[in-house]
Amino acid sequence: MLPEEFLQEMQDLLGDEYEEFIKSYDRKRYHGLEININKGVTRAFLEEKGFCLSEVPWNPYGFYVENREEEFRPGAHAYHHGGLYYLQEPSAMAPVLYLDVKPGMKVLDLCAAPGGKTTQIAMALKGEGLLVANEINGQRAGILSENVERMGIKNALVTNHAPEELVPFFKETFDRILMDAPCSGEGMFVKNDNAADEWSKEHVLLCAKRQKEIFQSAYGMLKPGGKLVYSTCTFAREENEENIAYFLEKYKDLRLVKTKKQSGMSEGISFDPDIAKNTLRLFPHHLKGEGHFLGVLEKEDRPVEEEGKRKSKKKGKQGPSIYYKKSELKEYLDFEKNNLKMSLDGSFVLFGDEVFLLPGHVSLEGLRVKRAGLHLGRMKKNRFEPSHALALAMKKEESVRVCDLKGDDSRVNQYLKGETFQYEGESGWYLICIDGYSLGWGKLVSTTMKNHYPKGLRKMKV
Repeated sequence: MLPEEFLQEMQDLLGDEYEEFIKSYDRKRYHGLEININKGVTRAFLEEKGFCLSEVPWNPYGFYVENREEEFRPGAHAYHHGGLYYLQEPSAMAPVLYLDVKPGMKVLDLCAAPGGKTTQIAMALKGEGLLVANEINGQRAGILSENVERMGIKNALVTNHAPEELVPFFKETFDRILMDAPCSGEGMFVKNDNAADEWSKEHVLLCAKRQKEIFQSAYGMLKPGGKLVYSTCTFAREENEENIAYFLEKYKDLRLVKTKKQSGMSEGISFDPDIAKNTLRLFPHHLKGEGHFLGVLEKEDRPVEEEGKRKSKKKGKQGPSIYYKKSELKEYLDFEKNNLKMSLDGSFVLFGDEVFLLPGHVSLEGLRVKRAGLHLGRMKKNRFEPSHALALAMKKEESVRVCDLKGDDSRVNQYLKGETFQYEGESGWYLICIDGYSLGWGKLVSTTMKNHYPKGLRKMKV
């Protein structure tokens, strides 16, 4: 049951289209996934393995999953555990397309959990540059961190801050910022009954106020000449076009960038023709998706204040104060020499006995960090134990020893449930793979493959 006041709002908003909009609530839900191109996954590979896919028009790596739900669960598939794809609502794939990310950029996903748009940004960066994925809620930041790990993303910092707390660390730093704002969630009513139950006009207005506050922080971190995509999954004008109008009025060095409509998208709905023309709506009665809004804002270019002249106001729990050269980490060096066919270089940091490889030259001082780049593993007495994150960030050809299992091999399920299995080969660390893609680590002792799949990820049923 949808709130009566919401229905009246939509009738006023859509006019003659209202009846078609209401009918969209009775149709089947559309499920989507984005393939992990950084792992070399292709549509052809998934279709060969039984996935029925069709294109999402606004994402070149996004696809609708057309398999019957009662017969096929992509979220429970071993490929999902290996980060071959990210499951995402199709209309939610649109904002990152308009962010126009290029490899080597510095990008902020300000309200990032659970991580679908973070994943899209990482695909566009292709492992180059810096991605900061932030989430204010600690529990959701943990989920975000887990998804960054599963997708094998190497160049991301996952932070846990209120947006305003990040500004002193990253003043006018980012080439691109995605602000997928917390909202009243009207576009989520189809899949989330609680969203409809909690809706009220007062909540819409409260969300619009909070969005303005968050935007102030985002504006402060956007580099001159940089672009920011503001998006929501709601239909309310107060949270969409009216907020765009507010941003343009308050921040005089911002301009609204012209956006090209993709298949099924609509122009914004505003009394200001420029805002209407240059913002985008995704309505469920126009396309195969649930609902989204977006606008692209660009900051006027000018010289950026030099880093050394900025006044720091950093507060909070301190990050690691010691950065290491790889040559100083003997246990890791020994592991890399004996087990990897690649050499990792950069800034190595330790959190206790956990070793991370930072993306580029970035200071963690004062930041609350859930994931500091690529987690390599743990320093133990006279040895190094590799992390699950390192395994998922690797390709098959980068490991000295590989146990590559076919998708229908019963040992795949044994592995994902945390069990040992029998295997013939040289003793040592193995990258466990499924159909050529990494799942995690195993350690062969005699003919028994010891299981190093993380206990928290093991499934009783796979």
